[in-house]
Amino acid sequence: MDLDFDRKHIWHPYASVTNPGPVYPIARAEGVRLYLQDGRALIDGMSSWWSALHGYNVPELNSAIQQQMGQMSHVMFGGLTHQPAITLCKKLVALTPQPLQKVFLSDSGSVAVEVAIKMAQQYWYSQCRPEKNRLLALRNAYHGDTYGAMACCDPVTGMHHLFSGQLAQHLFAPAPTAKFDQSCQDQDIAELQQLIEQHHQQLAAIILEPIVQGTGGMRFYSPDYLRRVRQLCNQYDLLLIADEIATGFGRSGKLFACEHADICPDIMTLGKTLTGGTLTLAATLCTDKVAHGICNGEAGVFLHGPTFMGNPLACAAASASIDLLLSGPWQQRVSAIEKQLYEQLTPLKNADQVVDVRTLGAIGVVEMQQPVNLAQVQAALIEQNVWLRPFGKLVYTMPPYTIEPEDLSKLTGAMVTVLSSL
Repeated sequence: MDLDFDRKHIWHPYASVTNPGPVYPIARAEGVRLYLQDGRALIDGMSSWWSALHGYNVPELNSAIQQQMGQMSHVMFGGLTHQPAITLCKKLVALTPQPLQKVFLSDSGSVAVEVAIKMAQQYWYSQCRPEKNRLLALRNAYHGDTYGAMACCDPVTGMHHLFSGQLAQHLFAPAPTAKFDQSCQDQDIAELQQLIEQHHQQLAAIILEPIVQGTGGMRFYSPDYLRRVRQLCNQYDLLLIADEIATGFGRSGKLFACEHADICPDIMTLGKTLTGGTLTLAATLCTDKVAHGICNGEAGVFLHGPTFMGNPLACAAASASIDLLLSGPWQQRVSAIEKQLYEQLTPLKNADQVVDVRTLGAIGVVEMQQPVNLAQVQAALIEQNVWLRPFGKLVYTMPPYTIEPEDLSKLTGAMVTVLSSL
């Protein structure tokens, strides 16, 4: 493997070309393990940025892709359709809350968020209320790296503050303070409510990550808070966008995180685990109210159309991934992972440099007092035969649901050993 070429010419995510950090050459992946070119096997605690919920080289997913490849790998979705897209969309409509009846397919999570934002804005434009074009987002939010999505990420603590002058100017409420196991008190939502009262005539929608704020801090908040946001949207005639790209398909312990609060958004985005980590695909679902409101307006159509929308290979993989998930005891697996993560990571709370340890579903988070040295910590974890990618003050794991207890113990043991030694 030509690592010298990689170092000189390939730009990796969130990396410098003048001072590139180490990259580790992967030869293959199987189950929950990544095999380095030198033969070492690493337990993957990241599920390839939270997408490979079944692990790697899964026969059911491979077979679905291979069978579809023999028929067609891609065809434009404008004016054409195909069975893999129909089959997938039937599953998505059946699995998500009942009011979500329309599915718009795209090719990445960030694009799914862009689609959701455009849906909300075009909806109000079609209602002859073009002034309702701003969004209300939450501090510590992360919704993606494209421009519309970046504008909804925390403008101060997020990764995109350098672009703040070029982004659409939206409103931001404080991050939820009520924890997952707490009720939401009036003071917990007072500032958000005040912003709505002052600006609802200009607001198209509230956008949030339900229950789990991901890349913005790996924070878990109260389902009661989410219920109250839904009530405020109803009261002030706002749309609610639920970004389930990180939480969809079981990661939080429910199939969708909105289920913790028993609410339905007007628009929902899905991605990451949608294809089981095999091919890039995302979906934006909306209610009939939103879809009809858009299409009964001036344009008569929704003004978006990705080239690779509804890719047959990706749709086939997604259907197979959903079938595989639902045919197995995924809830018991996620519950067992949560219990084991809690038991085995909690001792880190006693470490001087640790601020907090928290777990929810198949998510385990250790928050440090100071930002960790990524290269140093990652190298130390690799010495323990574990793959994680910390960011900022957070060292966390989102393992595949198929991980065995013995492998999970090795993963948590490596986290305890490395972080205790810092």
